[in-house]
Amino acid sequence: MVLISDKRRKTVLQRLGIARLPGELTRKRPDTSEKKRVWIHALSVGEVISAIPLVKGLKEYSNTREIVFSASTKTGFDIANQYLTDTVHSIFYFPYDLTFSVKYIVQRIDPAVVVIVETDIWPNFLFEMKKRQVPVILVNARLSKKSFFGYKRLGLFAKQVFLNFFHICAQSLEDAGRFQELGVPFDRITITGNVKFDGTHQIQGSQETDSLKQSMHIQNARKVFLAGSTHQGEESMLLDAFTRIKHHEGDLLLIVAPRNPERAGSVFRIFDSAGYSVGLMKELNKISSDKRLDVIIIDTIGLLKRLYAIADIAFVGGSLVNCGGHNPLEPAEFSKPIIFGHDMSDFADISRMLLDAGGAVRVKDAKDLYNALVLLLENDKSASEMGRNALGVLTANKGAVEKTIQVIKDHL
Repeated sequence: MVLISDKRRKTVLQRLGIARLPGELTRKRPDTSEKKRVWIHALSVGEVISAIPLVKGLKEYSNTREIVFSASTKTGFDIANQYLTDTVHSIFYFPYDLTFSVKYIVQRIDPAVVVIVETDIWPNFLFEMKKRQVPVILVNARLSKKSFFGYKRLGLFAKQVFLNFFHICAQSLEDAGRFQELGVPFDRITITGNVKFDGTHQIQGSQETDSLKQSMHIQNARKVFLAGSTHQGEESMLLDAFTRIKHHEGDLLLIVAPRNPERAGSVFRIFDSAGYSVGLMKELNKISSDKRLDVIIIDTIGLLKRLYAIADIAFVGGSLVNCGGHNPLEPAEFSKPIIFGHDMSDFADISRMLLDAGGAVRVKDAKDLYNALVLLLENDKSASEMGRNALGVLTANKGAVEKTIQVIKDHL
């Protein structure tokens, strides 16, 4: 414990059930079912962002109930605090799956229902909820082929774990079938669709977009290529493609937003050592607005969504390396042409829809990425059409949040 920071120590102690929860979670409340809390849990950034429209929708439906929200990672916790403080009663860290940790936190929260978003399935937690007769609902649930076979190998244990869910809201028919094969009765599964399609927020106006560009010293006429949620190994491919494309589009600005902002320094060095003029987002206010940067590295969290609005072309990271990709609907919301790599397994259905509709292009390496960039940069009509197609996919598939809330209502 001595070797970790005070902030990290506090997080660990709270997850262990040793540190006190936020004060508002320990105050005594009237012992009536109407006063019991709705506890929504999301693992990390992606799941928290998926949960936002669901949380807001539940708040509109049941304004008298307290909604509390937990996350397992610091980045997820920070995003929740950024977007949900006005909606939920409290935000805290999910307990480690240790019996004493789970008991301590559950006793104090005393939920009427627990809603788990997508993943983060812990046996001790689920067994404790079942013992207390608290319904646990898994929403926006998906099972990749790899995860499915992993659970299958666990046999009866996996079946017992999943039977602790009162209900499962599956993203697709395929997901529902896999849950059934693991032993979940069909009457406990509802196909609600993917709440990520409902996860759009108010589109930024031109004034807000111009203000963001101005704060980043980006001239309105300059084209911007945004690489969002990149992982280690992808930046070297971005560098390769960017170096080639600069021969055609010398004024192109590259913005790189690493999935983990703590990697910003190492990403900075990749482009800086290649001779490019590079700036970190947090330090742009120290750089003269007259200085023309080639690359901007994002070293903060919570900004990526807004950045998609100022991009001309978007690359979705985690897909040129074997990390399953990230949410391509975020750039689709802003009608941006989308590029992603060969591995979009975590967003298989969404990526397939986008490809089928002509709203995205898949690349396999740096050379492919370069060719896609050339096509989109040299043909504004094709780029605009791809962006419109991407937005069309998002718009056509809304409605999952409403279906999911109906399931939750049935257990309140």
